[in-house]
Amino acid sequence: MSLNRVSSLETFHIVHSDGERSRRGSVSSLDPSVRARKLTFNPLPESWNPVFTEHDDHPSQPVGAFEVPRWKRILQIVVTVIFCLFAAGVVFGYAAIKPVLKKEGAYQEICNGDDTCVEIHLNLMFTVAAVATNVAALPIGAILDHYGPRTCGVLGSILLTIGALLLSYAKRLPFDAFLLGYLFLALGGPFTYISSFQLSNAFPRHSGLILALLTGAFDASSALFLVYRIIYEKSEGSFGHHKFFLAYLIVPLVILILQFTILPRQSYKTVGEMVDEIAAPVFDEPSTSSDAANTDDQVDEHTALLRQEQLDHRESVVQEVEGLLGSTKADKQVDREEAVNERSGVWGVMHSNTAWEQICSPWFVLICLFTVVQMTRINYFVATIRPQYQAIFGSMEKAIEINHFFDIALPLGGIFSIPFIGGILDHTSTVVVLSTLVAVATTIGVLGVLPYMWAAYANVVLFVLYRPFYYTAVSDYSAKVFGFRTFGTVYGTIICLSGLLNFSQSALDFLFHETFHGNPIPVNLLLLTLGLVVGICLVGFVSVRVRWLKRKTEAAYASVGEY
Repeated sequence: MSLNRVSSLETFHIVHSDGERSRRGSVSSLDPSVRARKLTFNPLPESWNPVFTEHDDHPSQPVGAFEVPRWKRILQIVVTVIFCLFAAGVVFGYAAIKPVLKKEGAYQEICNGDDTCVEIHLNLMFTVAAVATNVAALPIGAILDHYGPRTCGVLGSILLTIGALLLSYAKRLPFDAFLLGYLFLALGGPFTYISSFQLSNAFPRHSGLILALLTGAFDASSALFLVYRIIYEKSEGSFGHHKFFLAYLIVPLVILILQFTILPRQSYKTVGEMVDEIAAPVFDEPSTSSDAANTDDQVDEHTALLRQEQLDHRESVVQEVEGLLGSTKADKQVDREEAVNERSGVWGVMHSNTAWEQICSPWFVLICLFTVVQMTRINYFVATIRPQYQAIFGSMEKAIEINHFFDIALPLGGIFSIPFIGGILDHTSTVVVLSTLVAVATTIGVLGVLPYMWAAYANVVLFVLYRPFYYTAVSDYSAKVFGFRTFGTVYGTIICLSGLLNFSQSALDFLFHETFHGNPIPVNLLLLTLGLVVGICLVGFVSVRVRWLKRKTEAAYASVGEY
């Protein structure tokens, strides 16, 4: 599954005149001012980002949402949610399309009819796609920051087209076109999905709802292959994968047309960027009183008119921003952010460290290990759900029943969990969130080895609810612990390592089918044990550090109270 999930594109903090970032109720209280930091998946240093003046019209130069008509911004969000339903994460509907590909004879010639061989090849196809989906966030982040959302959207439509064509003609091509086609389909999804996050700034007061809609579309997109499998079965196999993927070419074509007609060429400015624009002086301020006198002497009628036009323009911008935000200071956002950050217990612990220091810390190592294990478990379950339950129950009919339930529950679980994920992350501490992750993951592991239908259904329900919560929690942890300044580099490293180590799924496949002769329980117990051990270490470390930070803060308050 994909780690490319966020609950916010911007964070606000208070910076005092001495440069110290504070928490709510901090001991320091010198002339506070609000600063915003924008989230980006770009792993490159900020110093490499292009710098533009206010009047530049470069694709990566953001624009204020008030510069675009309201009806057009609404239409942009609607069409983006719709095409994300058909493109963002379709490869994660693998469990639904896998039986179709097997019936269509995928890898039959290579494997000479050996079902285990076909199973391993198809699972490798999915593993490569899952890895690519996560690793792709890094180049996409850099391209988005340097060339804008339209470039990303165009590249996404091209990749989807290549993927659909390769999958359609896979059996006629002299190379492994199934693997390459699924890979290109996986790469095209994030290009269209991640570049759409900036649309949450089209209506800043509703940014959380817009991100939730986009995330819901990503989760629901896995149902595309479920719908196709139903059509395939109803048509008794006459609507094969060749016809389906040719018909799918309509999707990238529509995306390409929308990029040049409806969708924005440039990203929308965040709340912080608009507030900074208002706060910036209209004219260069004179440094001394004598400079001010000289400036006044040099102002002629033409210059005065130009200044008045600039002042009028500034007033117009202020009114537009107030209409979008409700104020020009982001006060509500700051209050909300400060409360959430304080409640987490871990916010800011490594914000002042370099990216390398963050990566070398236990904060990073433990969450990375936990992500590797859980991501491997999740993708392995998606790839092998039918053969696992066939072996556990000794019945193909029961395995198909659970598989069909999973195909429906997977997209629905992602959608239903959206309203609750934000509330849990915002209103509970990070220790509670991590403890919940470990407890639910352990429960899923136990249910996954029990030979009862009720356990299988409960396992699927918990799994589809846990998956989006887990991935959002990892990005939330990274933002709170490491900060948005290094988010692209540090979170990107987690994504890369987790994705690349997911290739161990092929080894798990071999253990399942060959070493343990089709018995899934030993592999499941291995993953359960690894996840529990790493999870306990992570929760234990964070708990100890949070208590230490709390004592340190209380001691600081006490020392101030003595004066």
